[in-house]
Amino acid sequence: MARSPTEDLERREEHDLETGRRDFLRRAAAGAVALGAAGCEYTSQLFLVRPAPKRSGPPLPEWVGSRVRAWRPLGRTGFAMSDISFGCANLADPALVRAAIDRGVNYFDTSPDYSREGSERALGEGIRGTRRERLFIASKFCTAEGHLPADAPVTAVMAAVEGSLRRVGTDYLDLAHIHACNDLERLLAPTFHEAAARLREQGKLRFVGVSSHNPRLEAVMRAAVDSGRFDVVMVAYNFGVWPGLQDILRDAQARGVGVVAMKTLKGARHTALREFTPGERDSFAQAAFAWVLSNPQVNGLVVSIDSEAQLDEYLAGSGVPLTAADVALLERYDRLIANDWCRPGCGQCLGACPAAVPIDDVLRWATYYEHYRHEEIARAAYARLAPERRGSACASCPAPCEAACPHGLPIRAKLERTHALLAPRPLPASTAPLGLCVDA
Repeated sequence: MARSPTEDLERREEHDLETGRRDFLRRAAAGAVALGAAGCEYTSQLFLVRPAPKRSGPPLPEWVGSRVRAWRPLGRTGFAMSDISFGCANLADPALVRAAIDRGVNYFDTSPDYSREGSERALGEGIRGTRRERLFIASKFCTAEGHLPADAPVTAVMAAVEGSLRRVGTDYLDLAHIHACNDLERLLAPTFHEAAARLREQGKLRFVGVSSHNPRLEAVMRAAVDSGRFDVVMVAYNFGVWPGLQDILRDAQARGVGVVAMKTLKGARHTALREFTPGERDSFAQAAFAWVLSNPQVNGLVVSIDSEAQLDEYLAGSGVPLTAADVALLERYDRLIANDWCRPGCGQCLGACPAAVPIDDVLRWATYYEHYRHEEIARAAYARLAPERRGSACASCPAPCEAACPHGLPIRAKLERTHALLAPRPLPASTAPLGLCVDA
């Protein structure tokens, strides 16, 4: 039977912290060299435009019924979170939540703009009957229509959280994030923090966090940690991440700020790599998780789960130490996809586009469409982009963006193909808004 969180876990982690940090930094430095990440602010997400299907076939026998085997203290919150935790971006089945709880998952990340509030409702039904104090529920300062802006009034911020409480069916959220934060104005917006203080006084919110996965992630996270206002940060983080993030994570740990990783599968392109053997495809998720969790400054990771097969596969990576074979597999993965992925932390092409196309965002939406199966989400996001800033602008353009790209990507061809995929068409009422991020 899986162990539950204990004080012994904390003592072991404290004892192993310095050794683990040294080993991790050595691996991170080696990974950065292998990637050739010069000229990029960070390389922690994979945004591709060719199909990357999920693993087909039944789960491996050794995965079936897998359980959480490790829990880690989440900063100063006093909570020990499951090292592999549940991202609810595509959640529809409450039974999947109940299965996850039965297997030791105790941290759930949701948002009002996931499935236009459907994720929160499914989560609420799934946790019904479970003692609330056993769970850590994180949501976002959002509505079904998207992220709240920096100038949102206090009453609107409070109303957004109270809406989440009703849908989840709980008296309080453990955590609310300023979601997908891309600038310091929104990070430090006075109305957000005043609303959070009032909600805390009323017992409706326990902790405040920030999530980011964009070219300004480093600046946002540095300011968040230094401000002293945030209890948890959720960062896009995976093998090959730029080394400068380590200083921020170290300072977060020293100040008791919890660190949750997302985007850990780096796009999960392994399922579409013909050069990968079946064994390599089966091992990739566990290797990616092991690398992230080998950093003692990371308290846990969140990954989107929408089927029991995924639950089997992902929980098989819980509590598993990183091996040399894992690192070799991740390095091979990076070599194979090096010429086919956009490094969103780079941003060097953005200023070169005469039409001001948000290249990194457009390629991210393409990934949502083709990989995560969020076709409606991707189309809705693209439809909200001004027509003159879409990929259709590329047809008559000499593509100065390609000359500006330090990695030689065929940006124009990618954008034109994405436009063909996502060009606006009638949308069903269930579509989600611009700005959604998923946490794989």
